[in-house]
Amino acid sequence: MSVYSLSPLSCLKPVSLFGAASGIGARDEGCRFGPEAILGSGLVPWLTGNGVDAEWCETLTPAYGAANTDPVQVIAGLCRKLSRAVEGAVEGNSWFTVFGGDHTTAIGTWSGVHNALHRKGPLGLIWIDAHMDSHVPDTSPSGWLHGMPLACLLGFGPDALTGVAAAGPVLQPAHVALVGVRSYEPGEAELLDRLGVKVFFMDEVLARGIDGVMEDALAIAGEGTAGFGLSIDIDAVDPLDAPGVGTPVSGGLRATEVISVLGHIRRRPRFLGMEIVEFNPTRDPDDITAHLVRNLFAAGLPRECLP
Repeated sequence: MSVYSLSPLSCLKPVSLFGAASGIGARDEGCRFGPEAILGSGLVPWLTGNGVDAEWCETLTPAYGAANTDPVQVIAGLCRKLSRAVEGAVEGNSWFTVFGGDHTTAIGTWSGVHNALHRKGPLGLIWIDAHMDSHVPDTSPSGWLHGMPLACLLGFGPDALTGVAAAGPVLQPAHVALVGVRSYEPGEAELLDRLGVKVFFMDEVLARGIDGVMEDALAIAGEGTAGFGLSIDIDAVDPLDAPGVGTPVSGGLRATEVISVLGHIRRRPRFLGMEIVEFNPTRDPDDITAHLVRNLFAAGLPRECLP
């Protein structure tokens, strides 16, 4: 796969990059190595060499040890740190990307954006994922916390995780859209259905095409909000194009489709930033998925950063 190309133009809006190197919420913790792999790939020199005002601000890690072994509390602590970092970037008028880590880091990412914007209006979010990530502890068959972050952002789940934002819940159901879902359990589906969250299942994407589905998703996330973001779980992409994930599910979006869609999204006003999570370099021996992560990021860079 070729790398998405950038023109060497001066940048108007800075780009703030963050790593959230945690795999505590996942069955396979190899995704904690994802941010290090992306940083080590030369992403920042490539960006700055093309005139992008980009900075890798920090890589956050969980404070996990003998005195702190409760996964919920450890993840909550990491998400509070990430929330403050992302809030600062948004308040400083930077476009941002968070590289995970398992998907529990989304609680920190979008809590930070919410803290920065909630006085201006609600936050919109498009959640691109093979899974719903909307369990609460009582409905989760596995108990793994990376199956719960969207529920937490909607205000359902352990208090430590629903309380990361200064004032919650972080998301209003009317401004959330899931795209590419094809693996889920009844409990989480019932929660989203009860709340009225729109889910674009993979069969609808195949029937209508990704462009039409994303137009509807953008309307949900972008209309009547102070801004919107993207949460991209790499397992939304078919394992043929993204083998380096901990929970692969066949029959997903093709890489070229997602890259094409991001090329349109980056032109939208009030696109605040995105996160790319669940990249697991221990399952990516040929760096296929690492290249995809870079291409997705580059395709999403908004035009304000590339005048």
